[in-house]
Amino acid sequence: MSAAAPVSVVTGAFSYTGSHIAARLLADGERVRTLSRRPATTHPLSARVEYGALQFADPDRLRADLRGATTLYNTYWIRFPRGATTWDDVLRNTRVLLRAAAEAGVRRVVHVSVTGAREDSPLPYYAFKARAERAVREAGLESHAILRPTLVFARGDVLLNNVAWLLRRLPVFVIPGTGAYRVQPVAAEDVAELAVALGRHEADTTADAAGPDALPFAALVRMVRAATGARCRLVHASPRVALALAGAAGVVRGDALVTGDELAGVMAELLVSADPPAGRRRLGDWLAAEGPALGRVFVSERDRNWS
Repeated sequence: MSAAAPVSVVTGAFSYTGSHIAARLLADGERVRTLSRRPATTHPLSARVEYGALQFADPDRLRADLRGATTLYNTYWIRFPRGATTWDDVLRNTRVLLRAAAEAGVRRVVHVSVTGAREDSPLPYYAFKARAERAVREAGLESHAILRPTLVFARGDVLLNNVAWLLRRLPVFVIPGTGAYRVQPVAAEDVAELAVALGRHEADTTADAAGPDALPFAALVRMVRAATGARCRLVHASPRVALALAGAAGVVRGDALVTGDELAGVMAELLVSADPPAGRRRLGDWLAAEGPALGRVFVSERDRNWS
C-alpha cells in the first residue's frame, strides 16, 4: 500500500461495525487508522491498521491521531449506560471527537447512527442518537453523511448470536408480545459498503441502511431456531415478563442480553426503514451459512466494550 494512499480514520476498527468499514477501506487500497480504546494485537486487522487512542480526555492526542486524514468514519457509541458513564457523557465525547476532527483538518465525517433516531423519542438510546446527529451537522467540517442502519447482522453480533445461544440451551424461549412487529436486518458488509460510498461523496446527506427483507420478529426467531437446529419451544409472554427473564439470564452471564430501550425500539418497529432497501444481502442466506456456528459461544457486551 502506498504511503500516498488516502488516509481514513475509523473509530473502533477492531470492534463490530467499525471492523467491517475498515476491512472495506483496506480492500479498496486505502490506509486506515483506528481510534480505539486499546490496541488489539490479536485482531485480524491489527497488522494493517495504524493505531490511535480514542482518548476523549486528551484532545491534543485526538487531533494528532486525526491529522492527515481526509475522512472520519465514526462508530463510537454504547448500548447502555454503565457505572459512571451516562448518555450525556457519550454525547459530550462525540462532540469532543468531532471538534478534534475539524481542528485536525478532516474534511468529511460519516457518522453511524440508527433508524428511528429522534430527539423527542421517549427512548434515551434513540433520543441521544438523534442529538449526536445534530452534533455532526453542527461540527463545522466541510461535509458530513449520517448513516442510519437497522438491525445489523454479522458474525459476532450480540443480538442474533445470543438469541441463538438461548435457543440452543433453553427448553422454552419467550417472544415478547405477539411477535408480529417487524425488523429489517441489514448485513454488516452492506453497512460498510454504504458507509464507504458515502465517504466518497461531497454532499451533506442522511441515509438509511436496511436489508431487503422486513419480517416479523417471531419469524426471525423461527429462522434462527431452524438454522441452528435448536428444538426450543417458542412461547409468547408480556414484554415485561420477557424483559425480566432476559435480565435474569443476563445476571447469570454477568452481562445484558437486551435492554428496555432495545426491546421497546424493536416492538415500535424503529428498526424498519421507510426508504427502499439499500442493502442486498439476505438474512436467510446468511443464516444458511452461519447457522451451524451461530450461538455456540456467548458474545459478551461487557468483554467487548466495558472490560
